[in-house]
Order: sequence, then structure tokens, then C-alpha cells
Amino acid sequence: MCLAVVVPTLDDDAALVHLLPRFAQLTSPPDEVIVVDGTSSDATATLCRISGCTWMPAPPGRGLQLAAGVLATRAAKGQADILWFVHADCEPHPDAARAIRTAIGDGAVGGYFRFRFGGERSWMKQFLEWCIAWRCRVAMVYGDQGIFVTSAAYDRSPGFGAHSLFEEVALVRCLKRTGRFVALELPMTVSARRWQRDGFLRRTLHNRALALGFLFGIQSDTLERWYRAPRN
Repeated sequence: MCLAVVVPTLDDDAALVHLLPRFAQLTSPPDEVIVVDGTSSDATATLCRISGCTWMPAPPGRGLQLAAGVLATRAAKGQADILWFVHADCEPHPDAARAIRTAIGDGAVGGYFRFRFGGERSWMKQFLEWCIAWRCRVAMVYGDQGIFVTSAAYDRSPGFGAHSLFEEVALVRCLKRTGRFVALELPMTVSARRWQRDGFLRRTLHNRALALGFLFGIQSDTLERWYRAPRN
């Protein structure tokens, strides 16, 4: 099965230096990696060339970038069987690609990985990881958990929303409703930088407030301004 990775990026060169070479080191590595650059950066394009990945510019906005990346997987080498969406500040497990192929081969339409904070372990990180696992079971899965989906299931779904936050909500809801959307036990390690900067509890509450705002229909541009606003 042909597996294509789409990585949306916006001034993420420091993270890409670590992420891009890792894809080639995975067991059963992906067939294609497409980096969708919202800043059209020459430095990002160079990193992609060195790592043997495809670089493409796109208007900024994670939803727009992800949708453009899906189209690029079909234009470059024909339609991929499986689409895997990975954020730039995440680190996949060495067996992640093989686990995806196994899950799809067993009949899943898509799935995601267990959220794990990077860096030194602490009780707060472990507690929040448990809370995130619970949220995924009863509610929503977000893009920093390495969502993957068959191309056929993606085509039957609404795809990604044209905004920078909660762009995956409609896609995940559709997959949970129409097929077997699986939780893989392997971790997707996520940079803890923003949580450490803002404070783990404060950051978590802020994210939940944004999610409630999205649920109650607040415009995505407003939510993004709140997300990026400096916090003292």
C-alpha cells in the first residue's frame, strides 16, 4: 500500500531538521513525504531537498495547506492508498508507518497515535497524557496525534476545513461515524515547548477554551488570534 505523508509547516525549520530525516529511518517507510510551506521559505525548500522530500508552497492556514498536500500526493505519483498527516513539531515512533499499514490492512478507515510529551518525564505530563487519551475515546482527536486515513475514506469525508485551528474536526467526526477509526498504542511524541512556556495547566485550559469557542461557533480567525496572543 502506498503511504504518503503530508506535513504542514509555518516557520518550522528547526523542527523539520529533526523530523524529515526520521521518515526515511522508519521501518516500512512512507513512499512520499510532502512538506506544504505556508511561508514559501527558501530555507525550508532546501531542507526538503536535502532530505529527499517534496516541497510545495501554499497559502498559510493549516487546513488549506493540508488539503493542498492531499492534492499534491495525487498529482506527483498517482493517488496514494493511505494519507498520513504529521505536524512539524512531532516525532513518530520508529514503527509508526508499519503500524499504519497493518491497521489499514486489518480494515480500519483511519486512526491516530497515542499522545506523548517530549522531554523529561513528569507527573504533570503523564496526567495530561491520560486526560488526552480519555478525550480521544469520548470526543475529539486532533492533528498532533498523527491522524491517518485511507484515500478512499478521505474522499468520502468533508476533508479539512479552510482554517488554521480545528481544521481536522469534520474529517475525524466523519471517520468515527462511518468506519473503524483506531487508536494505535505507539506514541506520537509532541514537543512540550509551548506547554513549558505557558505552564502546562494554563496551556491546557487555554486549549479547552478555544475548543469550546469553536463548538459554539466563534469564527476561526478570532480563535487563531486568541491562540497566538502572547501570554504573560
